[in-house]
Amino acid sequence: MFAKLLPREEQYFSLFAQMTSYINDAARTLVEMFSHHNGDYQEYVQRIKGIEHACDDLTHTVSTRLNQSFITPFDREDIYMMSKALDDVVDLIDGAARAVVMYDIHESTEPAKQMAGIIQRMALQLHEVVSMLQKPKGVTERLVELHRLEHEGDDIYQRAVGGLFHDTLDPLTVIKWKDVYEKLEAAIDRCEHVANIIEGVIIKHS
Repeated sequence: MFAKLLPREEQYFSLFAQMTSYINDAARTLVEMFSHHNGDYQEYVQRIKGIEHACDDLTHTVSTRLNQSFITPFDREDIYMMSKALDDVVDLIDGAARAVVMYDIHESTEPAKQMAGIIQRMALQLHEVVSMLQKPKGVTERLVELHRLEHEGDDIYQRAVGGLFHDTLDPLTVIKWKDVYEKLEAAIDRCEHVANIIEGVIIKHS
């Protein structure tokens, strides 16, 4: 499918694979952070921030190469949208991690651990999908799994926020965790958005 479209400019696939590797690294660090028991999260936040900067640099590289490329494997706007959406996932993971430190939170919750796990599982699927883009046989099953994981994440998010208002007496705790949960859900939604972009590209070039 894509092989017919890329006589030269194949570097984008490598760049996307690097970006999904960064998403994997950031998601894994987030899972480790929420599993850490002494409540000192600063080291994890700094690690995620470093990954976020590296992903920003890759996004800039994609934009620069788009301006220099004569032939691209698929539409320029799709390449740009995909790189931006992948970068957004890392930005949102970074935002969730920084919010935990900003709010002086020292103990995680089960929903936060579950949502971080969903992000990590989606990151793994995204890496596999992007690695298959040049020969996308079998990619549909992974895209379906991404959509399923997004629905699972939505269910966890809704139960988590509902639990805050039903079971938490301290209003500050409600405010803090509601914001963290929203940021985690936004990262989950953004992973699905990447899947939607990829589905559109496959349909366009099938």
